[in-house]
Amino acid sequence: MTAPAPGALAAEHFLSGLYVSFWLPTVVLAAALAIKLPSILKLWRDPLLRAVGGLLVFACAVFVFAAPKTIAWTNRVTGVPNIAAPWVYSLLTALSASWLLLIIAWRNGRAERSAATRRATRWVVSVYAGVVVALWVLFALADVPVEQIRDLDTYYAGTPFMREEILLYLTAHTVACSITARLIWNWIRTDGLDAWLRWGLRFLGVGYATNLLFSAAKFTAVAARWTGHDLDWLNTNVAPSAACVAATFVAVGFIVPHAGQYLQERWLVRRRHRDLRPLSRLMREVTGDREPLALRATPELRLIRRETFIRDALLPLSRRLDEGLRGRAYEAALALGHDRGRAQALAAAVALLDAVEAGGGRGGAAVSGEASGAGEVSRAGGAAVAGKASGSGETSRVGEASGAGEAARDTSARGASPDAGADATPDTTYLLREIQAVARALRSTDDINAVRVHAAAPAESVSAHD
Repeated sequence: MTAPAPGALAAEHFLSGLYVSFWLPTVVLAAALAIKLPSILKLWRDPLLRAVGGLLVFACAVFVFAAPKTIAWTNRVTGVPNIAAPWVYSLLTALSASWLLLIIAWRNGRAERSAATRRATRWVVSVYAGVVVALWVLFALADVPVEQIRDLDTYYAGTPFMREEILLYLTAHTVACSITARLIWNWIRTDGLDAWLRWGLRFLGVGYATNLLFSAAKFTAVAARWTGHDLDWLNTNVAPSAACVAATFVAVGFIVPHAGQYLQERWLVRRRHRDLRPLSRLMREVTGDREPLALRATPELRLIRRETFIRDALLPLSRRLDEGLRGRAYEAALALGHDRGRAQALAAAVALLDAVEAGGGRGGAAVSGEASGAGEVSRAGGAAVAGKASGSGETSRVGEASGAGEAARDTSARGASPDAGADATPDTTYLLREIQAVARALRSTDDINAVRVHAAAPAESVSAHD
């Protein structure tokens, strides 16, 4: 046998140092299982969730029983040398089958009870169950007296029956991994996928592609033994490390859509709660009370309480709204270049501030200053009213669920007509529904000042800006 070149020795030394602990993917997989478990138990009849649960359970079991210490313990407890080999191979084969079952359930969606789906499921279960039975039969026929913890595949690569067992489980693993990886990468390119789901699929695709490296390393090391070469480091170091990295990517692929959507929803709720702060402060001046405070309340509950407090205060205040002012402010906002939604919010904010100021209490300047956190208000000249604004108004979905008022389909014409008089019946629909948009408008000091100035100007002056 010729001596390897120095470059080959360096590459072998580097790759032989690559070894990832089996417990790292076990922890990540267990975390993914813990996240999914409530949904799996609650919706057990869903074949997709059952497939996900089975995949994660088998994946955790593979890495628990494939750890060298667990292999030694299994052999010692049973008293059979290398009995851990067919056991780990069986778990890996069951994991491979769960990949295919997951893809079948995933691709067919609601058609899980179709004849084609049931036929494909039965085919996968039958074939891979047959592989598991064959693995145990081959192990019983093989002669493997010397215990091997890390390099059994290469040590017994030329042993009758054990050789066939090794090739059988590797082939079953490679076929399942190749099919799953191809279908997932095709699915990633599908239009209309949720962003978090797309990222989850990318992690899954990388994980299954890395699993192919595991099979390639194993096959190469076994074939090298057949030809009289020694590439055992591919089997003892590269293959296990590739499996650990692949399993970690797969687990992250299941975690990302669930955790990402959860965190995004929490962030949106907190942002809506924060955006309502100017309007909430303004309503404190109207009622003299504060919204209910509960330190241990969930973000959703705090948002609902703030929305309820605002709407309860807005309802009596809206009776004092000057619809004529609101209509002029709406036209002025349009003339200043704002879109219809933004113009509605600014007009409502102007009319609301005017009603609060006209109602007395602590006074217009104090009210407006409290609502914006900065600036002064001068009713005659249209002074500063609220802090800097964010973008256009956004309707709070949680607030709509709290049940404070129903909206008409088109509110832009109601209460915002340039011909509306001061005695017109106030329209509360928009105020009660679009509190997010009005709250954001209250932050926009410069826009409210400009609208007030134009609304107070003669009609011909306003129209000149159109």
